[in-house]
Amino acid sequence: MEALLILEDGREFRGRSFGAPGERTGEVVFNTSMAGYQEILTDPSYRGQIVTMTCPEIGNCGTNGLDEEADGPQVEGFVVREASPMASNWRAHQDLPRFLREHGIPGICEIDTRALTRHIRSRGAMKGILSTVDRDRESLRRKACAAPGLDEVDLVDRVTCKSPYEWNEAREPRWRTELAASTERRYRLVAYDFGMKRNILKLLNESGFDVTVVPAGHPAEETLALEPDAVFLSNGPGDPTVPGYAIEAVRGLVGRVPVFGICLGHQIAALALGGRTFKLKFGHRGANHPVRDERDGTVAVTSQNHGYAVDPDSLPEGSRVTHLNLNDGTCEGFVLSDKRLFAVQHHPEASPGPHDSIPLFDEFRAMVQGSPEPPPALEEKR
Repeated sequence: MEALLILEDGREFRGRSFGAPGERTGEVVFNTSMAGYQEILTDPSYRGQIVTMTCPEIGNCGTNGLDEEADGPQVEGFVVREASPMASNWRAHQDLPRFLREHGIPGICEIDTRALTRHIRSRGAMKGILSTVDRDRESLRRKACAAPGLDEVDLVDRVTCKSPYEWNEAREPRWRTELAASTERRYRLVAYDFGMKRNILKLLNESGFDVTVVPAGHPAEETLALEPDAVFLSNGPGDPTVPGYAIEAVRGLVGRVPVFGICLGHQIAALALGGRTFKLKFGHRGANHPVRDERDGTVAVTSQNHGYAVDPDSLPEGSRVTHLNLNDGTCEGFVLSDKRLFAVQHHPEASPGPHDSIPLFDEFRAMVQGSPEPPPALEEKR
């Protein structure tokens, strides 16, 4: 079956459908990861987006029930150069095309993804439409232009949990941090779900936290009534300025309990402090982004997935930028020590991606403990 991808500026890509039939609109973006497509597909941060993989062949490992970061795929559509027709991996439960069809996600293959990526790099991420039912280019372009932008829709509300719950993971965790393995004390943590990946919960648990997950708009006073030792702010999709209820909740927590934010949580923490965010031209999405820790000069290769960034000049007095992206110099982390808050823009939980930044979970635990010294992982870096 033929499929069409039309961008709002009129650029057209014709290919073959390999997912579900139908039509979806979204922001068209690209991801440079060489592997981990199932984690990317199921990451709630991609809600509202049509994701293009720059790796030329996708799907050869199939899909399985262990690598999902949420219940099923979250993307609006999936774009690849070559879709593998078979799954060749002992962990696979089904092939990628069937996985997409079962969840109603359209996919397009046999297009020039290099040309599409270069176009987005030059023009910037833009709205698009992926269709197997409409063959009229102008009709599709009009639909793409009429679709709401990320700043017009509350995507966090679509992916957050509906009520609080205790998180328990029965499966064996993928990694164990040295700090968690050597300590007996466990802490009570409240995690705000803005579109949280499961591997974050696993690593928080491994780091010695008993986690209660709450919706994005959970009032600060109700969170404090749970008497947490710390609060975590998760990743998530969309424009960080849209979920004002989340910003208000975090504003009521800063300075009253230790706070750690990742990705969207990093941006919402900055906004809660009175800072500003701005949209990147085409975002950072991939598993190979170098980030320098400004505290000791070490460089980590990181997993990233965001289209917005924090303006470091807008952060309040007393805050300090701790991490910088070496590709474009944007802020990748900051700390406000007197409020016991720190946040990073990249994904230390990886999944997919390198594990270089996992020690940040240990650093969070050390902050909760009130340790005046860096945790062992940071000592080793020096």
